Formats: sequence, structure tokens, C-alpha cells
Amino acid sequence: MGRFQSFFHSSIGKKVIMAVTGVVLFGFVVGHMIGNLKFYQGPDKINAYAEGLRTMGAPVFGEGDLLWLARLVLLGSVFLHILTAVQLARRNSSARPLKYKATRHVQASYAARTMVWSGPILGLFVIFHILHLTTGAAHPSFDPENVYRNLVTGFQVWYVSVFYIVAMLSLGYHMIHGVWSLFQSLGVNDTPYDRTIRQIAAVATAAVVIGNISFPVSVLLGIVS
Repeated sequence: MGRFQSFFHSSIGKKVIMAVTGVVLFGFVVGHMIGNLKFYQGPDKINAYAEGLRTMGAPVFGEGDLLWLARLVLLGSVFLHILTAVQLARRNSSARPLKYKATRHVQASYAARTMVWSGPILGLFVIFHILHLTTGAAHPSFDPENVYRNLVTGFQVWYVSVFYIVAMLSLGYHMIHGVWSLFQSLGVNDTPYDRTIRQIAAVATAAVVIGNISFPVSVLLGIVS
């Protein structure tokens, strides 16, 4: 326990936790967006996809058990990612109260500082997303058997769609800098692959943001109904 506490409270430990949770969250948002593209294939496809997620792990796991376990891991990753980002930002600020020219230091801590505002937005979004489209607590027309209809009726509420869009823009802002910061912590950014990594991060971020924003926009414009 002592070693774990020392690791957690060290700057290196916090960076490792940010990197690991960042990989978990990055993998989730990419996979989640790809799966949700079945929305454009109609009710049968997206509803079958949702049912497959609920029965995942059967018969070892009961219906929805493994899915909720994944959600708890996601929420835990979000919490740790925000916590360590804020702690690192405060530590960097306290250690260097005076402004000076140190480009590499600014770049290395950029994602941690932006998490101060983008992190809470995304944290609230994850909670609302679960209440809105998972449990239905924040969705007046929620039907647990019809994911397609839940998406359509949910996004027809304009302010809900606006919140989703703002959250996705925040996600994109954090992803593009977070991926760069992750690889810099690993020392990859000091290699000839730096430019390639930036391009991959930009493409992946654009795909996730555009794909997720397309869902509420397509509903609001009446393209999907």
C-alpha cells in the first residue's frame, strides 16, 4: 500500500495514470462511435447491436452485467483522469509561479491544464449520457427495447442536442492534445514519428467528433426520423 501511495502521489505516477486512463477512454469513444454508426442502418441494426451489448459475456455473466462493469470502469477512468489532470496542473502552477519561456514544459502540461475545463464538461456528459440513453431517467420517452427511437426522440429536444455537440467539441479539443501529450510522456514525440503521430491523432479525433455530432444533427435536420 505504501508503494502504491508513493506512486500515486508522484508526478510520474500521475502521468502514468493519466496515460492509462486516457488509452481506456480513447478506445471507448472510438469503439462507441463506430458501433453507433449502425444508427444510420435503421432500427433493426442499432437495436440488435444494443441487444448484443446487453447479452455480452453470456452465459457466464447475466444480461447487462458485463456491460455495467464496463461502464463502471469507464466512470472510474473518467474520475481518475480528471483528478490526476487537475492535480498535475496545480502542481505545475505551484512549482513555477512566475512565467518564463519554456516551450517544452508548456506543451507537456497543456492537456492537463485544458482538462480543468474540458474534463468536467465530459464528466457531466458521461453521467447525463447514462441517465439519458442508458437508464432513461432523463429521457421522458425512453423505451428500453428501442434504442433507435430513444436516439431520435432524445435528439429532437434541441437543447439536449446542443449539449451533446458542445461535449463532443470539448472531447475533440482534449483528444487532439491528450494523445500528443501521452506520446510525449513516452518519449515518442522526440522521434521522426512525431509528425505521423500528430496526423493520426488529428484524423482519429476528427472521425470521432464528426461521427458523434452527426447523430444529433441528422435528427434535428430531419434526415433521420
